[in-house]
Amino acid sequence: MRHWLRRLYYLLPPTWRFVARRVWYAPIDIWERFAGRRLLLTPPRGWIFTGSGDFHRSGQQIVNLCHELANLQPSHCVLDVGSGIGRVAVALTSVLDARQGGRYEGFDVASLGVRWCQKHVSTRFPHFRFQCIPLANDLYRTQGMAAADFTFPYPDAAFDLVIVNSVFTHMLPQEIAHYLQEISRVLSPGGCCWATFFLYDPDEASVHFRNPRFVFPYDFGYYRLMDKQVQSANVALSEGWLMEQAFRAGLRTLHVRYGYWRYGFSEAPDRFFQDIVVWTTA
Repeated sequence: MRHWLRRLYYLLPPTWRFVARRVWYAPIDIWERFAGRRLLLTPPRGWIFTGSGDFHRSGQQIVNLCHELANLQPSHCVLDVGSGIGRVAVALTSVLDARQGGRYEGFDVASLGVRWCQKHVSTRFPHFRFQCIPLANDLYRTQGMAAADFTFPYPDAAFDLVIVNSVFTHMLPQEIAHYLQEISRVLSPGGCCWATFFLYDPDEASVHFRNPRFVFPYDFGYYRLMDKQVQSANVALSEGWLMEQAFRAGLRTLHVRYGYWRYGFSEAPDRFFQDIVVWTTA
């Protein structure tokens, strides 16, 4: 999204942002529907409120990286924090095997995405379950529970893999620190968390923000914001602060793979857009 268009989008109230997307993409969504061009398990473009790029290709890229970096297996129990409108879930339907004990749980603050996933994914794959958690987040909703006080609705050591794709980039530090504690709690011994961020070194911020269309001008020491009016729009974190919080939560770092977001919008075949961090339980 171009810089000026993004700023205009953030000026809208959260509910209007969903409406604006549906209006913007209405012509192509109508054409794809009546021309039969929309693939199975593909939401209308105006409904895809998280992420950009090809819905299926980007979801498959995340799953491939979970194979590579977090040892994803067909028998795994997977938690998708911020499941959106099923980008990762749809890709996982060809991986997680219920006959081997594989299952999926996802939750999100946006009811639109949860309802679509329940209707189109869960009806075909009963071992995939979705629920809406009404948490406050000024990008998606104005009211709800505080994320910093939210307890994941799952028992201890319930999951082999927790995926947090482009979620921590929309949360403030206190919320992130709490989520790391919850992730550590619900991970089984030896389980992994695959998560993405915008990371930077506070002493070298100018090096990290070389992309003029993707900068974080509002500096709060160990985190930076792209927009002060919508604080959850895009959040960059000090890498040192993040690793300290993960250590306190009982997580050990396995991989850090930096993304190409800071250099420009040209896709890199061997890189993800955001920075990837993979932890395991200590």
